[in-house]
Amino acid sequence: MPSDAAPGPAGYQSRVQAVFWDMDGTLVDTEPYWIAAELDLVERFGGFWSEELGRGLVGNALPASAAVLQQAGVRLPIREIIDELIGSVIDQVRTSIPWRPGARELLAELAGAGIPTALVTMSEQLLAREIVAQLPKGSFGHVVTGDMVANGKPHPEPYLRAVEHLAGSRAQVDKSRIIALEDSLPGATSAQAAGLVTVAIPHVVDVPQDPGRHHWETLDGRNLADLEALLAGDFAPLPQADLRGSA
Repeated sequence: MPSDAAPGPAGYQSRVQAVFWDMDGTLVDTEPYWIAAELDLVERFGGFWSEELGRGLVGNALPASAAVLQQAGVRLPIREIIDELIGSVIDQVRTSIPWRPGARELLAELAGAGIPTALVTMSEQLLAREIVAQLPKGSFGHVVTGDMVANGKPHPEPYLRAVEHLAGSRAQVDKSRIIALEDSLPGATSAQAAGLVTVAIPHVVDVPQDPGRHHWETLDGRNLADLEALLAGDFAPLPQADLRGSA
């Protein structure tokens, strides 16, 4: 029977049951790659796009972003727009993966302590595989991507799917002991609505202060002890939002 405690060194039991990671902007600094891909695509169709407009799409589900690009003049179906964007970002990633400061170090510490992790991203499996392949084997126990869910962030479904995966390998899952790391408002909203302890680490776009989530300036220098401290205080997540059926 699976254990209720996070596995790790002998005699060690963590308050943290699992850590769920966003990818673009949290694990890797790929948001500029997405914005460049959007700009190139819109300009090819004679439309107008800018870095500021691109920042407005950070954290959104890809179909929603593709619909905005259609409005900006891209005369392609949603699926073709997504494929164009992902292809461009993959080409850039294969040249260089810009890891976010402190991300790989924290991920390695979690692996060493036996803390389960999941990657929860609105990017699709093709891109997620490119990123995960550059990390030590087993860095993520589960991966949830935008093409695996019916409702993308800010809907809670992506994080709830990760919770379901975790429940498949544990006797008991306590969402108040699962921490989500996010860089965008849609992502933080998704994690909070799923009932997870949420840490916003803004990067390309601001994430407004909110009493229902924690805010860190960076992951650089952060460690498991910092995550443990989040669960040791009196912090209580906001009541879960009922977003069923929203896109």
